[in-house]
Amino acid sequence: MLFFFLSIFGSSLALIMMLEKFASRLNLIDYPIARSAHKSPTPSGGGLVIAVLFVFFAYLLNLNEYITNDVFYALLGAAPVAAVGLFDDLSDVGLRFRLPTQFFAACWTIYYLGGVPPIDFPLLQLSNSLILSFLGIFSLVWLLNLYNFMDGIDAIAATEVLFVNLMVSFFAIHDGDEALALLSATLFAANAGFLVWNWPPAKLFMGDVGSSFIGFMLGIFALFSMHNGTLTVWTWFILLGVFVVDSTVTLLVRFMSGEKWYEGHSCHAYQNATRKWRSHERVVLSILLINLIWLAPLSWLSFLYPEIGFYICLVALAPLVYLCNKFKAGTPE
Repeated sequence: MLFFFLSIFGSSLALIMMLEKFASRLNLIDYPIARSAHKSPTPSGGGLVIAVLFVFFAYLLNLNEYITNDVFYALLGAAPVAAVGLFDDLSDVGLRFRLPTQFFAACWTIYYLGGVPPIDFPLLQLSNSLILSFLGIFSLVWLLNLYNFMDGIDAIAATEVLFVNLMVSFFAIHDGDEALALLSATLFAANAGFLVWNWPPAKLFMGDVGSSFIGFMLGIFALFSMHNGTLTVWTWFILLGVFVVDSTVTLLVRFMSGEKWYEGHSCHAYQNATRKWRSHERVVLSILLINLIWLAPLSWLSFLYPEIGFYICLVALAPLVYLCNKFKAGTPE
């Protein structure tokens, strides 16, 4: 199995290197605009390699019966999401085309996963299948767009997915959930190869094809883990805390300020911090420290004591809200 994951990592490294060389011929170049964090044209579309490698190796896992057909079909829901992201990287795709495709993909995935399992809140359990399915579809679309919004500086999206999948693999192995552990490790290995090229100063960006694919895939992993009884939604909120809080606070501030919240901008907390510190690397390493020192131990507690996961989640996210306010999320610096 070690050879399996080393193969993914090596394939990712090699294919990313090839893509970086031929990106200009493929028109996969990210030209800086007013809100960009980079100043010169940079090859993009690295997420295409991540998506192709993940689907291929997931197919091998399915072929060898490590994951079921239904799970594999659910994972394929990310394919149209990645395709739309790729078209958006090549030439801007409007919301009228993107959103219907994303909702179709979410419906496809929810169907093959068999719906959404009940969610435990303090004093009650949400178990209505229609409401849960609606929330599941909305959450998948929200998460893929959230991840896209947060992919605004070098290495931030890649390091986040490495952290989340490392923790999820650990939890899955501890709980005996082999399928989830293998899928998480596969996505980890594919992204690790990309990060070599994306570390500041980045030689290649993942593009919308990568950020939307990864965000959607993490949503699938979350639903799959909930079905298996491995992780609760609260553990997932903790693991993705930095991304969830920054994007949510930014959106709320912009909405309440009367801004066009659905338009592109560069006023997330992490973007304001990058301008203040004048360093992508410092921001990324700071987020990594928050993940490792604060969120990882609390996610472990929520894994061990799922009955109080909601309260642990509140404790975990509260300081992140404070940091977002400190860095004036939603307000351009």
